[in-house]
Amino acid sequence: MNNANSRKQLDSLYEPSVQMTKLCSTDGSWSDENDEHDPLESESSSSSALERTIPWMGALVWPLMSTVPLLLSSEYSPISYQDIFPVSWYEPSGGRPKPLGLILGLLAVAVGQFWVCFFFYLFKYGYLSARKEPLSIQTKGARVYDFMEGLLTHLAQVEGFVLLMSYLTITWMTGIMPKAYYTFDGTIQYKELFLCLLIQDGLQYTVHLLEHIVSPSFYQISHKPHHRFINPRLFDAFNGSFLDTICMVVIPLFLTSQIVRNCNVWTYMSFGSSYSCWLTLIHSEYAFCWDGMFRALGLGTPADHHVHHKFFKFNYGHLFMWFDRLAGTYRNPRSFAPRVFNHKV
Repeated sequence: MNNANSRKQLDSLYEPSVQMTKLCSTDGSWSDENDEHDPLESESSSSSALERTIPWMGALVWPLMSTVPLLLSSEYSPISYQDIFPVSWYEPSGGRPKPLGLILGLLAVAVGQFWVCFFFYLFKYGYLSARKEPLSIQTKGARVYDFMEGLLTHLAQVEGFVLLMSYLTITWMTGIMPKAYYTFDGTIQYKELFLCLLIQDGLQYTVHLLEHIVSPSFYQISHKPHHRFINPRLFDAFNGSFLDTICMVVIPLFLTSQIVRNCNVWTYMSFGSSYSCWLTLIHSEYAFCWDGMFRALGLGTPADHHVHHKFFKFNYGHLFMWFDRLAGTYRNPRSFAPRVFNHKV
């Protein structure tokens, strides 16, 4: 019996699987002779890397929100508004404002919304998520609906785009906007763009908070219709009430234009498009790959806004969470995981 065990021990010393021979490669590194490359492991690794990379292609939606002003005013663009439109269409000449800036502004918002909806379609149906369903924010899962129904509902909101288009048309054509807004000189002014987004969201935060806490009866007729969505989808962004849009969007928009008075027309276009697109994105039922980075910077994400829709009394901000953090009304979505929200949101 002892001889048999000894023979097995001796034989094992000469088995290739145990007796490893170290080989030196051309770059001086050492490898095992029997350490063969597993093609399945390599394929799995490359597939995993692809799955992590593809969703980030969707980040292109952010610069695409400003397609119209960038295309017509940037020095790097192959075309310019000056090559397309007669000078008389945009040069101020006294009297009534010219409609070109208004038309291009409405076009900028429409193009921005097109890119957001196109991106979301690709993302929702797996073209930007390696053919997998994206991670839903709430543990109960995303609502099931027909994409075309959602899109048509989104675009047809009277209290949404129709009201905002009316506001933009009236304020532009009556000439009550600051004079700088009618000028076509230069390109997007990014400092002013940031200030517009920040001030707009700060004013909206204040009105939003007041709607919730000041008068229950006013809340019932203004903001409560939007809160029927406790598990919102992207297309619920402007689905609320006429009064709510006036209080939370239109009035802050007008006040912002009176505070940041030196924007040119391209900055105003970019602001309108970026603002409406960002408001749309934070109502998404799915988490985006950039959400972790946004949350670290205090920028609004869909999960942050889902906290508000689910619990009503936190996260009143939309684009920035800075005001909530200063006022103590911010709650991280992960603090509600896994009971309400998924861990990775």
